[in-house]
Amino acid sequence: MKIGLQINRFTWKGEPDTIRDTLEKIATTAEASNFYSVWVMDHFFQIFHIGASEEPMLEAYTTLGFLAGITKKVKLGTMVTGVIYRNPSLLAKTITTLDVLSGGRAYLGIGAAWNEEESKALGFEFPPLKERFERLEEALQINLQMWKGDEKPFKGKFNQLDRPLNSPQVISKPHPPILIGGGGEKKTLRLVAQYADACNLFAQAGDEEVKRKLDILKQHCKDVGRNYDEIEKTALYQIREDIDPDKIISDLKHYHDLGFSHIIVGIRNVEEIEPVKILGEKVIPQVSKL
Repeated sequence: MKIGLQINRFTWKGEPDTIRDTLEKIATTAEASNFYSVWVMDHFFQIFHIGASEEPMLEAYTTLGFLAGITKKVKLGTMVTGVIYRNPSLLAKTITTLDVLSGGRAYLGIGAAWNEEESKALGFEFPPLKERFERLEEALQINLQMWKGDEKPFKGKFNQLDRPLNSPQVISKPHPPILIGGGGEKKTLRLVAQYADACNLFAQAGDEEVKRKLDILKQHCKDVGRNYDEIEKTALYQIREDIDPDKIISDLKHYHDLGFSHIIVGIRNVEEIEPVKILGEKVIPQVSKL
């Protein structure tokens, strides 16, 4: 089992002056502690179940570029980019740039977007759900086409590209892994089966719900002729209290038994650094064997 770290807060003592150094310490400690991946949220405001909208939130891809420059091994991605935030071809260039400058360590984490508050506040278009999913599918098609080096015109419902040139090309082969966030049964999981390399589900929804979602994904894979076992199953795991290594190991073993192979951990007091070290010393060596 792989363990990732999600950095989802920047509300740290002395911010904004301390954000850079604190973020560097978190990321380099995570890498030294054998975390497999580091993730940031792609939001412009802090989201409601983590903190107030007014709390600090960094732009995701500038942050990942910074992280690429101070690390050597960890995979890097967003959990996840809302499709309405960026032109799809610009997103392909952005992920390509991250992949090239990180030496092939980029993920594309993407979803249909949900936070209408920040879109309205900052003037981003927030179309109805049906259209957001249609845009998501076009974005996936455009990214995959550009990463293949296919320059023929793309004519979609929302995007028209005369020449989708992508130079330089990605380092990751065949392309940066695509992770689609969400557990929608009719659309999201179908898109995972058809286009993605990884899914991200809410593991804490309960065992039966998780099993049902994975069974639905398995059926979508069968429908489109995809090997279900090729898809990386990921989940978020939030630590909001003092770290209890034994409990965390037990929880992660349980998630492994449910079918997850990559757990992305959020730590409430991650800026204290010691929790990251504890996971590296006491948890990761145990669960990496799974």
